[in-house]
Amino acid sequence: MVVKIASKLSLKVSQVEKAVELLEAGHTVPFIARYRREATGELNEEQLREIQRGLNAMKSLEQRKKELIELLSHQGTFSPQIEEKIENALTVPEIGDLCLAFKPAELTRAELARQLGLQPLADLMLAQEVTQGSPEDYALRHVRTEGDLLTAEAVLVSARDIVARRFSQDLEIREIVRKFTFQKGMLVTQARGQFLRGEFEMYYKYSEVPWKIPPYRILAINRGEKEKILKVSTDVPEEEILKRIEAHVVKNRETIFLDELKKAIKEGYRRLIAPAIERQLRSELTEKAEEYFITMFAKNLKSELLRAPLKNRVILGVGSGVKSVTRAAVIGQAGEFIEGAVLDLQNQWEQTVNDLLDLVRRDQIDIIALGNGMAVEQTERLVAQILSRSERKLSYTVVEEDGASAYSFSEAAQEEFPELDTALRSTIFIARRLQDPLRELVKINPKFIRIGIYQQEIDQDRLNDRLSFVIQLCVNRVGVDLNTASASLLKYVPGLSPELTKRIVHYREERGGFQSRDELKEVEGLGDREFFQCVGFLRVEGGSNPLDNTFIHPEQYDTVYQLLERWGSGVSNLPESVKAVRVKMRLAKADTAQLASEFSLQESTFKDILKNLENPTTDIREDSRPIMLRTEVLRLEDLKEGMLLKGTVKTVAPFGVFVDIGMRKSGLVHISQLSDKFVKDPFEVVSLGDIVEVKVINVDLEKNRVALSMRF
Repeated sequence: MVVKIASKLSLKVSQVEKAVELLEAGHTVPFIARYRREATGELNEEQLREIQRGLNAMKSLEQRKKELIELLSHQGTFSPQIEEKIENALTVPEIGDLCLAFKPAELTRAELARQLGLQPLADLMLAQEVTQGSPEDYALRHVRTEGDLLTAEAVLVSARDIVARRFSQDLEIREIVRKFTFQKGMLVTQARGQFLRGEFEMYYKYSEVPWKIPPYRILAINRGEKEKILKVSTDVPEEEILKRIEAHVVKNRETIFLDELKKAIKEGYRRLIAPAIERQLRSELTEKAEEYFITMFAKNLKSELLRAPLKNRVILGVGSGVKSVTRAAVIGQAGEFIEGAVLDLQNQWEQTVNDLLDLVRRDQIDIIALGNGMAVEQTERLVAQILSRSERKLSYTVVEEDGASAYSFSEAAQEEFPELDTALRSTIFIARRLQDPLRELVKINPKFIRIGIYQQEIDQDRLNDRLSFVIQLCVNRVGVDLNTASASLLKYVPGLSPELTKRIVHYREERGGFQSRDELKEVEGLGDREFFQCVGFLRVEGGSNPLDNTFIHPEQYDTVYQLLERWGSGVSNLPESVKAVRVKMRLAKADTAQLASEFSLQESTFKDILKNLENPTTDIREDSRPIMLRTEVLRLEDLKEGMLLKGTVKTVAPFGVFVDIGMRKSGLVHISQLSDKFVKDPFEVVSLGDIVEVKVINVDLEKNRVALSMRF
């Protein structure tokens, strides 16, 4: 198992062995990645997760094998030959083929033929030994005066059902068909009826070799089929594939049953084998497409979550609402709700503008966060008015509104703002998402975070699992303040269940906060195992122990005390103490490897400890690109071909990137316009959040689209 996983992931067997050992011992991926790096040879979170997925897949495969063996043993059909086939199966689809081959007979056409006593005739066909006489001669022996076997032809048809079924269960034949279909088949789509121009227009008459179809087309085809707009099929050169099956099956071309065998091959292929292989082909194409998109979504979400928070800014959130009424909400520098307002965009326009200008002055607004919902045209006009007439220097940016509605009805929102209506809660979410996306997005189910196209076409369980992992990864890379973090944020800390997070919040509310990490042990239900996994990711600012505000795990505290007492100046002032360590190291002409060895530490761990001591409160998000703020609202009508603009990459897709240039709808830079060189994957050129310079190459007012280019 370990060797297979290592080979698939191109890792050393020793690395995978240690990772599996730690995972099986109950350690979490974030804990292993941060605190057991040396043991695994510096494996990161993504690699460890793939090992964990591979381990789970192998366990699932072994369980399927065990279940099949138990089934066959119960039937009395288990044998050493079958056992060998089962043990050699490497994938769940292979086990599926074996299940089909060896499962108990159902009431199929073949089984009905057996019940009519035609198995001996089918066996004669399969044996291919009879060379004298005719098939009809043998069929006449089974003709009956009543029932379904009134003629020789009826007998042959039913006997062929048994033979066709046998061929469909032959693993070698299925493999022949599978390989040929995957290599030579064409995926064909056509319109089910007369449709107007639209999203699926290019697929009304379309065909392509399956393995050449890009992921976004696979998902588009799936959606068109689901909506009953497209009919999808697989076109395979049937004559050639039948010849290949015939070459495998026919051993004696002199047999009188040669034509019957050929007919059975064709019937078995068309009715039993081809549909199953086509389903498998579609399933594999979909799985690969989904995996591509899920990986892309994970990258997009990671970039969004690790964006630097906007500090020391008061933000006004404006929801898109409906055409007549929407909400505004002001949040302070720490995310606290200050006040809200109802905006009447239809009947009291001038009054609404003046009220907002008063609110800007009163609350000292710095930034406007404009939601990009469907009814945003009026709010765009409103924000343009505020920017132009305000005495304060204001800026604005467009914020993804997806997820705001989910938050407004969530348990987290009801606990935070029980007295506010859902519309105002949504607007608070918009403002807070701009201020600190990591803090806010943890409050909603990951599937409600819009991070790319075709998101709803993906298997939601797989997507949710991957995005949850990304959130956990980001939360634990940033670290969590034990005394201020919400229950929604705490639940992503390794070792903490939703119930434990609620108990932690309840404990600190009752006691006025935690004074140390060690105090976590007093929370009901939080045992040694949970404490060991979670404590390194939880910070206590201003507590009784300065080390509690670092990523240093308590298991290393004694070593750190010894280090700082012997080489530094104690723990009261960590940065100064580390400076003393480095000075003494230079004087003693000692390098980090020597000092690490003295304290029985790996050099990489020792360097991490020094880095944490020097900069205990550093937020890794501070190194990310800042969000682009604007001082003027741009409308589609303002754009002209050739215009040069700066924008922020909002979404990375397989066919290009969407860039926010200051409008509610982002412009598209097609993959062909990303660079003068050939680009296979947009991530080769840009990442989410990048600020790029673009040129307008087309404006379509009718479709509300703008095409951009990064080629100059």
